[in-house]
Amino acid sequence: MMEFLNAAGPRQPGERKRMINAAIVGLGWWGKHIIGSLAESDKIGIVLAVDVDVDKAREFAAGKGIGLTADLGDALSDPAIDAVILATPHSFHEEQILAAATAGKHVFCEKPLCLTKASAERAIKACESAGLTLGVGHERRYEPALAEIKRMADAGEFGEIMHVESNFSHDKLADVDPKNWRASKSDAPAAGMTGMGIHLTDAYVSMFGAVDSVFAQTARRVLPWETGDVVSVSLRFKSGATGFVNAILATPLYIGFRVFGSEAWAEARNPTHPDTVGPTSLTVCRKGGEPETQHFEWRDTVRMNFEAFADAVEGRAPYPNTNEQKLWNIATFEAVVASAESGDAVKVG
Repeated sequence: MMEFLNAAGPRQPGERKRMINAAIVGLGWWGKHIIGSLAESDKIGIVLAVDVDVDKAREFAAGKGIGLTADLGDALSDPAIDAVILATPHSFHEEQILAAATAGKHVFCEKPLCLTKASAERAIKACESAGLTLGVGHERRYEPALAEIKRMADAGEFGEIMHVESNFSHDKLADVDPKNWRASKSDAPAAGMTGMGIHLTDAYVSMFGAVDSVFAQTARRVLPWETGDVVSVSLRFKSGATGFVNAILATPLYIGFRVFGSEAWAEARNPTHPDTVGPTSLTVCRKGGEPETQHFEWRDTVRMNFEAFADAVEGRAPYPNTNEQKLWNIATFEAVVASAESGDAVKVG
């Protein structure tokens, strides 16, 4: 049974029209952040929330003026809903994407898209076959410093790409109950890979192409999580370049991204998590020159990703994260998990 569906009331004079009406599934930390991020968007807005614990979610949903239900079917059967946003446990993603595609709803899925390449293939095919847009929550693509690194890579300004390395670590989830799905091997294998590391491999695939092989290690140093709290990954791209990814779940925030080429190197640094206002910096050193640093003002990259999704739904522009990139990132993730379990290097895909 849906509650508060019309709590927002009619649109007021001068209020911006939202082109895409969405239902969000899951009102955890990130689901609530998404609702706040999209509150000022004139391209996509959330009108319904789906959460299994309606008693716990009732006050929040009412305060935001959005509908509330415990049944995903309510959203999928509602002709006023154009798209569903999945902020749910990772193991639910494929089933929920297939259900949404069957119902003719566009889908924006929080990362990781799925937990295996085969699962991602089924999800992508379902949306493709139905002519629906499939977005993924990789907002770090929209950070201005990383966007500039991608521009430099695409323009050949690094020369031959030699090596890339990056770190995305924080302790925002350190107090999560060890029995929570975020701490389980079934939903979050390879320590911080599903929470942070997969953002880095997504950026790699976008900037430097497919990953060929990985060697991964995890450790459990502080948190009593079965999945561990540290993951370190060495990788090789199909181009021959090498790379490194590190994510730690129990340390103060640290975000860094470095690229080394034969003609230049670049380093991006973020002092804040994407959910928090803060500048980013980019230092570039070109062959024969001195390092030069520029600073960028904070952008709401979460909203930028959703609005790119909305543009794709409306046919205004292709979604920047291609289906090939989505699939290869999950294939890379699957190889990382397999390598961490076996202790061996693993070929991707």
